[in-house]
Amino acid sequence: MNIRKNAEAVFLAAAVVATFATYAMAAEPVHFSAPAAVSSTASNSAMQVVVIKGHRLSAAEKAALN
Repeated sequence: MNIRKNAEAVFLAAAVVATFATYAMAAEPVHFSAPAAVSSTASNSAMQVVVIKGHRLSAAEKAALN
């Protein structure tokens, strides 16, 4: 199959497949509304903090890993 001779057909086939794939994967839009209880408790809670403690490896420790 010579791609240069059939480039237009390949493009049109890809466009048709992409169009049908887009419609097949489309879903109804979901409307989100935040419950009142969630918004009131979120303002009272403390921010979560993640602390990562570690040390750098020495040259000997790095060599032992390889």
